[in-house]
Amino acid sequence: MFDVGGQRSERKKWIHCFEGVTAIIFCVALSDYDLVLAEDEEMNRMHESMKLFDSICNNKWFTGTSVILFLNKKDLFEDKIQKSPLTICYPEYSGSNVFKEASTYIQCQFEDLNKRKDTKEIYTHFTCATDTKNVQFVFDSVTDVIIKANLKEVGLY
Repeated sequence: MFDVGGQRSERKKWIHCFEGVTAIIFCVALSDYDLVLAEDEEMNRMHESMKLFDSICNNKWFTGTSVILFLNKKDLFEDKIQKSPLTICYPEYSGSNVFKEASTYIQCQFEDLNKRKDTKEIYTHFTCATDTKNVQFVFDSVTDVIIKANLKEVGLY
């Protein structure tokens, strides 16, 4: 497992980390929907995450690589969404500012970026890194995805 960092300056170092990987775990902070990047105060953090996710999910080198999307900090998002509307990030959003509806909308925004829906599934999980039961469930699910991908690669699944 490699943590390739999230800052723009770190991205050019990533490619060597991906050779032969079974799965990519892509983490997004749900609660960052109303924040901008430190290095570019014009760029919304969620939009930047979507742009990066699009480039990884649809990269020709990762055609056979499973993509697992962690929408993290769901606890902070649940509190924040009541005070700061999702339209800050998504002006076209017309739903309510409650956790379930708003988080599902964000999930769809990311999953809709997948240009290979017929052959590539995005495995999405809402996470809270401080909730040990949630983290254990998610990692069990991720382990299952990786095992299935490895079995498929050798023709046993």
